[in-house]
Amino acid sequence: MKLSADLEAFSGRLGHTFTRSELLVRAVTHSSMSSPHRDDNQRLEFLGDRVLGLVMSDALLKADVAASEGMLAPRYNALVRKETCADVARQIDLGAVMKLGRSEMKSGGRRKEALLADAMEAVIAAVYLDAGFQAAEALVLRLWGDRIQNVEQDARDAKTSLQEWAQARGQTPPVYREVGRSGPDHAPIFTIEVTLASGEHENASAGAKRQAEQAAAKSLLEKVSQ
Repeated sequence: MKLSADLEAFSGRLGHTFTRSELLVRAVTHSSMSSPHRDDNQRLEFLGDRVLGLVMSDALLKADVAASEGMLAPRYNALVRKETCADVARQIDLGAVMKLGRSEMKSGGRRKEALLADAMEAVIAAVYLDAGFQAAEALVLRLWGDRIQNVEQDARDAKTSLQEWAQARGQTPPVYREVGRSGPDHAPIFTIEVTLASGEHENASAGAKRQAEQAAAKSLLEKVSQ
């Protein structure tokens, strides 16, 4: 199968030339485009999640030979969570080549975090099936890059850290509320405000409420920790 020009360009951004090009086509095909003659990426996503997990587990063990399981687990979770996979997908503009049904296209599917993360895992699986584990491992380590070395600061999500900060000072949990929404219906931008019982507050905006909440929590945590 000959790849389309956009998939050829994506293969270049990915840094992998596929021997079995049909694997890449399947990896970028969402279930909204599946048919009896077109497989979607769900099974590849399942496999890619496991390949990613093994690569990251091994990388973390090698990076810190003295770390306990309790220290490694949050680092691992930070590296394989959907938000991180979606961030890597954006880095290589995976959304631009995803094959989506009309309804997903209209609802902004190319920007949706869950769809991007799933497709990223499927692409990892496609490389694994095409060229073996070492190729998939090299791909993951290259794309995740400095995230692996810097994972300690991202190992605990900001919302959890802010809540623990508040509770340690006898405060009730932070309150999050949506204070704004902009952009088209298919790609809204949410603005979230987080407020502590002591009155401190911060706002942040993002394309998903969870992202905005995390960004607001991180900003407030940095403010109160100064």
